[in-house]
Order: sequence, then structure tokens, then C-alpha cells
Amino acid sequence: MTIQKLQGGLIAIIVTAILGFSMPAQAEEESAMARGGQLYDKWYKLIDVDAPKKSHPAYPSDKKYAKKPEANWRCKECHGWDYKGVNGAYAKGKHSTGIKGINGMIGANPAKVIAVLKDSTHGYAGKMEDQDFQDLAIFVSKGQVDMSKYIDYASKSPKGGNAQQGAAYYNTVCAKCHRKDGSRPKDMGKSLGSQMGNPQEVMHKILNGHPGEKMPALRAFDRQVIVDILTHIKTLPEKKL
Repeated sequence: MTIQKLQGGLIAIIVTAILGFSMPAQAEEESAMARGGQLYDKWYKLIDVDAPKKSHPAYPSDKKYAKKPEANWRCKECHGWDYKGVNGAYAKGKHSTGIKGINGMIGANPAKVIAVLKDSTHGYAGKMEDQDFQDLAIFVSKGQVDMSKYIDYASKSPKGGNAQQGAAYYNTVCAKCHRKDGSRPKDMGKSLGSQMGNPQEVMHKILNGHPGEKMPALRAFDRQVIVDILTHIKTLPEKKL
């Protein structure tokens, strides 16, 4: 080791000791994960292109959305809002396809994820730009959240949330667009309170935002903040007032 390297190392140790922190080892990725989560939700909406006109070749022909390309080309439609596919919230019901989740790709090299997205089964080659593939791959590899830690699937209720604290977060971050009663925006279709019939979807959107909208992504926040917001939303009216 040269004197210069030794001095540099000592300086770094001294600076770290004085400031109480070390420089981050890698670039910020939360924003890329959030964008990837929106692509997972509805990629064609996010990148502002027309939805596919022909149904996805891998979507089962006997399932509910077999003749709705705008639905069956969405990643979430086969793999679920909780990313567990047939082993998660989409194990049964109208969205059930029998297809496995993407949770098996947690920690995978993003290049491997991109190769899968572009293969003949998934068929996304040529449909998105390089940056889109990169962000979606980062989400698949590093951005998945095990929602079973935060949501009781049987009761569809958040685990360990504080509704009062959640109200403080919701009323300062979310209410400007959704109103305090969760009745807006109009094109949401139904109130936020009734959206909690599918809490995994709500959690995904709180974490990553909604494609094509200015909804903030709270992925960089502590998970307890998300659970508290979910708990508060659970108390909101199920019918629009």
C-alpha cells in the first residue's frame, strides 16, 4: 500500500468519525424502483403509448380478461399486486390465472430480468425503451415488498397500523387530491375506503404512485408510514359522499 492510499484511508476514517456517517455505497435507486412499479402496473399508460390491440400470448384463453389486451398486458394482471401470482392474493377470484409470481426473481441480475421480459413468453421486446426496461428490472430485482408482513390477507386489514398517525400523513400528503374523505378524484371510480377491498393494490400504489398521474410515490418512506396510511384509509367511507 502506498503512503498516498494510506493517508487517503485515514482521512476517510477521520471524516466519517467526525460527521457520524459514511458516503452511500451506491446511487439512489428508490425513484427507479418507483417508476418500475408504475410500469408493472400499466406500462403503456406511463410511457404514453397505445395499449396493445391483441391479447398477450401467455395469458390463459379461458380466463376473464382473455379478450381484453389493455388488461392482460399489464404485469400485475398475471403476477398480482403482491408479486406472488398464484401463491398470493390472486390465488383465486376473477384475476386468478394460475401463473406464478415474480418473487422468484428477487435479487436477480437486472440484465437477466430484462432478458426474460424480452423473451418469446413475455413479448415486451420493442414495446418499451431501454430506460423503461432498466427501471422495470430494478423494481423486479430490488423493489418488491413482501406485503404479507404488512397486510393480513384473510381480513384484508393492515397489520400494526396507527390510524391516528396515518390520518396525519394522509391529510398532509394525500388529501389534496383524494380529499379527506377519500372521494376524489372523480375518475378513480370508487372511494379510497372501498379500494381497501384490495389492500395490496392500494399499498403498491402508495409505494410507487399511479401511472400517468402526479400521485407521489412514498417508497422512500419508512414502511410503518405506509401501514399507518393504509390503516387510516381503512376507516374512510366506502361510499362516495
